[in-house]
Parts: sequence; C-alpha cells; structure tokens
Amino acid sequence: MPAADAGGTPDPLRRLTLADLRRRTSMKWRTYEPDVLPLWVAEMDVPLAEPVAEALTEAVRLGDTGYPAGTVYADALRDFARHRWDWDFPASRTALVPDVMLGIVEVLKLVTGPGDAVVVNCPVYPPFYQFVRHLGRRVIEAPLDAAGRLDPAALESAFARATEGGRRAAYLLCSPHNPTGTVHTEDELADVAARAVARGVRVVADEIHAPLVLPGARHVPYLTVPGSETGFALLSASKAWNLAGLKAALAVAGSAAARELAAMPEEVGHGPSHLGVIAHTAALRHATGWLDSLLAGLERNRRLLGELLTRLLPGVRHRPGEGTFLAWLDCRALGLGDDPAAAFLDRGRVALNSGLPFGTGGAGHVRLNLATSPEILQEAVRRMASAVPDTGRRTREDP
Repeated sequence: MPAADAGGTPDPLRRLTLADLRRRTSMKWRTYEPDVLPLWVAEMDVPLAEPVAEALTEAVRLGDTGYPAGTVYADALRDFARHRWDWDFPASRTALVPDVMLGIVEVLKLVTGPGDAVVVNCPVYPPFYQFVRHLGRRVIEAPLDAAGRLDPAALESAFARATEGGRRAAYLLCSPHNPTGTVHTEDELADVAARAVARGVRVVADEIHAPLVLPGARHVPYLTVPGSETGFALLSASKAWNLAGLKAALAVAGSAAARELAAMPEEVGHGPSHLGVIAHTAALRHATGWLDSLLAGLERNRRLLGELLTRLLPGVRHRPGEGTFLAWLDCRALGLGDDPAAAFLDRGRVALNSGLPFGTGGAGHVRLNLATSPEILQEAVRRMASAVPDTGRRTREDP
C-alpha cells in the first residue's frame, strides 16, 4: 500500500509507475531519450489531486471553457493564506495574471523603466535573468552567503548600485528560494524591507513555492513584514499542485502599492486560462489534504536523498532545503568540471538542471527534482554514481 499522511491520503509520489509517467507528453518526459531518467524541470511525478480532476471534468462536461471572471481565485488564495500563513488581504489588492513570471514582468513594468536595474540573489531561477533582460532591465546580482541565505551586505551593495544616480530599481526576491530551498525568516525579510525602503527599491516577491514548505519550517509572506507596504507578491497553485499546464496566477499588492497594481493594463488579465482558474481554485479550497500528504512524501524523499548521497556519492555536498521540491547539489569535488549535469546525462543517463544558468555560484552544481517516487530517486542517484568512475567502482563492490 502507498504511504499515507496522518489523514489517510495516499502519498501522491507513490501513485504512478515509471511506465505511467513515460506516457506523458510534457516537457519533462519528452525532452530526452526514453532511456534517460528526467529529474530536472519543475514538474512533479504525481496524479492530479482528485478535487482538481473533478472540477476540471465538470467544467468540460458543462462546456465551461470560456474566459475567466470574478475573484474566485483571489478569494480562495486569501482563505488559504489566512489558514496557512495568518495573512489576510482583500481581493481588491490582487490582479489575475497568466503565470508568475509574466506577472513579475508586468509588475516590473509598473515600478521600473528601460535600463533600470533589478536585483536578484544568485544562484537563482534562470528565467529571472531571461525575462528581466528581455524586458530591457539590467540584472544586478546579490549573491547568497556561504550558508545559502540572504546576505545583508551583498544586498546593501546591490541596492546602492541599482539606485545610483537616482534611478528606479526593483528587487526580485525568490521566497522560498529556488534552487537552494532556503526559507527566509521573518527577521531576514524585515531586514530586506528596511533596506529596500531606505534605498527606494521596490520589492517583488516570487512566492510560487510558498505552499511547499516542509515540516519544521514556516513560510513568511513578504507582505506581512513591517516596511513591505510598497511591495508586491506573485503567487500561484501551479507548483504545489502540479498545474503548470493550466495557466493562472495572482499578483498581490502591499497596502501602499494598490493604486499601481490597479493601473496594470486590463489585457494582462485576459491571459490566464479559465480552466486554470477553476483548477487552482479547487486546489486551494479542496485539496489541502493532498498537499499535506505530498509534503510528507517530499520530506521522506529529502531524507532518502541525504542517505543515498552519503552512501553512493559522498563527494557531493548537499544542504537540505526547507522548502520547494528541489535539491541543490555541490558536485565540485567530483572532478566533473563546471557542468556536472552534462556528465550525469552522458554517462549516467539521468537528466538534471545544470547549475550554470543559475548565475554566479552555479558552476559545478546541479539541481535535482525530488518530486518523484523513492524508487526513481534511488535509481537516479545510482546512475549518477556510475558517472563518477571511482565512486562507481566502489558502488559496484557493495553487496
């Protein structure tokens, strides 16, 4: 029987076989050859939560496939946020956007202009660089510290450079942080807000992984800390319930930024999918038990990964993240160069994200997706070990 959480919901990570997954036609399962195990892009190897599947099935049965309307998504997120994070906000301070990254772009258009700077904490989610530069803004890096946490000195320096000459600037905060899984504390976020206010930097928080904080840690919404009133947050059910193909997200404004968010062009709200809104709303309202079971399964996989690395790849340094379903692995001691993901793919037939596109601090690292079955995770780490000659020899001698 699949493992279940305390409420009896089966672990979603144990529901699908490799044969089931290989029938999928999404990016994760169609980018590489069939003999490759894909543990890279942020898709989870889970079935849809039943309440989400039911809501979509009913919408299709009714032919309810038109355009989104109303505040049902915002209302569902508000109720979820009140229960999970003790955060309340009115629907009037939200805007429906196609997805989190496109919502970030639209918010950055509101608070910065061409040539202005956007600060990011590297290593960080590669689209932060891609979308910001495509928008005509400059990226300024504020590296995380050696423990993978926000570095106040690096932020202060980056904020000063970003606002030099009186220019407008923004800070694109990843919370929880992708790829490290760091969950920022209330004190850290309050320090961010104070520095941002002092320098006139507008904070835009990507909180797409907010529901995916593992036991023992707590997500603090940026807009709940003192000084965050001029900030923005972008949220979505897409990551936590595996709904990336059902486009929808929400931008939320701080109390002093509501007028700016209201100025977002109406056509931005035409981009989300009506089916996306239906699915995300059902997830937030009716699939929290499924989420809790997923979180328990992810915690088991996090511990399993640590055990596997200790036994099979002791040269890999790994600081377990407190959030997301991603693991950031330091492979520099393995002698595989700046792009160990290439060696793991070529020699081990396992696909991971290369650390290089994550910016400064990414060389020699890989990002591994933990949201799979324990059996697939075990096979993936065994394959990774086989790509490192001396480790592979030691592994084969194990009884």
